[in-house]
Amino acid sequence: MKNATPRRRLRFLATGVAALLLGITGAQSTYASPVLPGCPAAEIFATDNTAIITDPDDPRLMTRLRHFDHEVRRIIRAHGARPGESTLLDGVFWSDELQQTTYERSREFDVDRAGPERLRDIAGVIAKQYDQEAVLTFRCLPRTSPETDAVEIEVPGVEASDLRKGLAEDPEAREKLGGGSVTLDGRLVLVAEIEDLPLARTFTIALGADWNEAQVQYGDREFVG
Repeated sequence: MKNATPRRRLRFLATGVAALLLGITGAQSTYASPVLPGCPAAEIFATDNTAIITDPDDPRLMTRLRHFDHEVRRIIRAHGARPGESTLLDGVFWSDELQQTTYERSREFDVDRAGPERLRDIAGVIAKQYDQEAVLTFRCLPRTSPETDAVEIEVPGVEASDLRKGLAEDPEAREKLGGGSVTLDGRLVLVAEIEDLPLARTFTIALGADWNEAQVQYGDREFVG
């Protein structure tokens, strides 16, 4: 994500059977309680885009990043890890410098058999090969782990246009969350510092999503560049 500002890099986006998928039990609850395991051991969020795109209708945002998908999978395997599913994302981010939203197509890659060092090495290669300022990684961990410093929130019922409008209208969300991504089937994906979970909940509800349907995964996030 070459065009991430330092604030955006700091605001965002583990192997073993201890990884937990945490869900929401009620509309009044900000925090999650454990449900069935299902969080990928590790995730990488990356793109090959190096342009600053400010037009949501820019044709470059229609790419499906197929070649990039194949290349990143090759990099993951070359480092002894195993690539899992890959999800296409529409990213919407706030630029303090431009004072407007920017856009990019990216992919989220599930990664197995990758501990912290191996995951960092893989992300570093991707960042260097595709001239990215930073590549975001997320390792699922129990909420009580001393390494846990972030949350990944997924909730259905949000379009990229909703996220764009929400960021434009919410200065606190712009400053602390920086932005987020939406899958092609309308699932919001936010990776935030753990102390910003209450804000992320409020912001998500303001976008029109049902917080009762949200899934919250706890873990460690790192920007590798």
